[in-house]
Amino acid sequence: MTDGTVAGPDGALRCPWALSTPDYVAYHDEEWGRPVHGDDALFERLSLEAFQSGLSWITILRRRPTFRTAFAGFGIAAVAAFTDDDRERLLADPGIIRNRAKIDATLANARELTAWAPGELDELIWSHAPDPALRPVPKSLADVPAVTPESTALSKALKKRGLRFVGPTTAYALMQACGLVDDHLENCVARRAA
Repeated sequence: MTDGTVAGPDGALRCPWALSTPDYVAYHDEEWGRPVHGDDALFERLSLEAFQSGLSWITILRRRPTFRTAFAGFGIAAVAAFTDDDRERLLADPGIIRNRAKIDATLANARELTAWAPGELDELIWSHAPDPALRPVPKSLADVPAVTPESTALSKALKKRGLRFVGPTTAYALMQACGLVDDHLENCVARRAA
């Protein structure tokens, strides 16, 4: 272990959470912390982070293909058009998390987002990205916050615009996953060059 990072089977240093399963290694190395843009792509990430609330991310990651099928690829317009029959289908789908409040929030959020201008969700989310030069590089997991002033502000902005299940912790997880912040540890192989 060096400054919180751990050597993986290939000898590369990674954030310790990434080494518990091969699924995590791939997600950590190829996706987490990389910039994500586009309203539908960000709607998917926001929805999956909401479904993850109270659960382990690996639960969502392993079910992500089924989530994508169940939610029409997370196309905002497609999900907004879901009917009560679709809602009942989702509540009965064992391949996703069948939480009524999270399903209802996803459907309501899609309906709300159809009234937004194209690119508006992307712009709103990315407007809350902190200046990387002002953020210390985390050396250990203890240096990685669960909530920041920026995630709190993002949560408030999304709620003010009518979105649900977007608390500050969920907003920060979204910021980490979508590259608004780089919380890979200092010596991690996946950390972006400054």
